[in-house]
Amino acid sequence: MIENWQHFLLPYQQAVNELKVKLRGMRKQYQEQGKHSPIEFVTGRVKPVDSIKEKMVRRHVQEDRLEQDMQDIAGLRIMCQFVEDIYVVVDLLRQRSDMTILEERDYVTNVKPSGYRSYHIVIEYPVQLVTGEKKILAEIQVRTLAMNFWATIEHSLNYKYQGAFPEELSARLQRAAEAAFRLDNEMSEIREEIKEAQTLFSQRTAAQPIKADDEQDKEKRQHNESSDL
Repeated sequence: MIENWQHFLLPYQQAVNELKVKLRGMRKQYQEQGKHSPIEFVTGRVKPVDSIKEKMVRRHVQEDRLEQDMQDIAGLRIMCQFVEDIYVVVDLLRQRSDMTILEERDYVTNVKPSGYRSYHIVIEYPVQLVTGEKKILAEIQVRTLAMNFWATIEHSLNYKYQGAFPEELSARLQRAAEAAFRLDNEMSEIREEIKEAQTLFSQRTAAQPIKADDEQDKEKRQHNESSDL
């Protein structure tokens, strides 16, 4: 029986922290090379204890099998601008030697009946503890910003209805999911224009000198004073 959940979850928190740094580092490398990054931003979390216990009951997971049977105690989410970026990120993860991919589930191509879209990857990741190496499971979800918006709303509603959505609400969610995917497709059609514009903006921003805070504050005060006249 798990008596100290904080101790049990410590390796998972360490894995999340390390993976966030590594995945954000991939984005930084693209930016330093002046290239479009397939990674827009990265978030991560360790599943709360109450959520773990609820899922253990719902999925009939025995406590002594928790580390093997619950794949998303450590969870990372990678957001992308374009659908095409999702598969670029997946390929990048496949090439890494610091993690082992155990399972892939493509809900982008094989959309769920609810309308949910995302690419799920279950990895085995080694963390270095003072007691030695420990390999843990973590789940990485890769999705577009539009997919993430829909999934966040659906997740919130799921807490209210416990998965048993009213028929009309379920239909509306499905239509919203299709609308979000149409938006993704439209953005993909003009992605080269978008990427070029973003590159130009980044170059222009990088070329501008950074002013000292006191100079910026002075400019703000002068602007406010002139606005009052």
